[in-house]
This record gives sequence, structure tokens and C-alpha cells, in this order.
Amino acid sequence: MTRLRHGSASHYEQEFGFSRAVRVGNRVEVAGTAPIPQNGGRPPVSAHDQMLLCGRIALDAIEALGGSVVDVVRTRVYVVDASDSEEIGRAHRLVFGEAMPAATMVVVAGLLDPGWRVEIEVEALIGER
Repeated sequence: MTRLRHGSASHYEQEFGFSRAVRVGNRVEVAGTAPIPQNGGRPPVSAHDQMLLCGRIALDAIEALGGSVVDVVRTRVYVVDASDSEEIGRAHRLVFGEAMPAATMVVVAGLLDPGWRVEIEVEALIGER
């Protein structure tokens, strides 16, 4: 099968040797996606806005590989503060609500950048509606 890759603005992709998303067949796997703005600036401050940015980056990758939000079947959301869960959850619904994917939210001790409050992983199956 053909393997397609998509990158984003994250400098970590080149430094650490990974792709933002990989498509093999109809399956798309989106790597851990942090709130790294396209212009390389600082991430938004609120957890809600960070989740919206993470979701947009992940969906951009899925769309670049031929999919759409309705193809999303699973999300994994990593948060550093459990008290952010409601606003992150509301942002998750805004981004992925149309797909209603299986979802997991996990509280972690920290993320790579101390300014990040959320990071997500996404899986999609294109055309499996």
C-alpha cells in the first residue's frame, strides 16, 4: 500500500523525525498534536483555544490526506490540569462533534512545552461512514 505523509509547522517533526499524519490505505493516524501556531508564535493562553488550535491542525492534516471530520473515529486528549477538562471538552465538541468519535481524556504530569495545556492524537478511517 501507498504511504502518504503530511507535515505541519512544528519544528519537532524534522528534529525528531516524524510526520504530523500518515495515511496507509484508508487509515490516517495523526501524531500527538500540540497547540503550535502556524506562524511559530506562542500558543493561545486558554485551554479551550489551545484545544481548538490542536483540532484545526489535526483536521488540516486529515483533509490534506483526503479525509474530513466525519472520518474521525478516535481522539486521545492529554491535559495537564483536570480543571481544564470542561473547557477542553467543549472545544473538542466544536471540532469533532459532527463525527462523535470514541474519545479519551487523560491527565498527565506535563507536556513537552510548559505553556501547552493540551495535546491530542486523532485517528480517521476515510470513507468508512
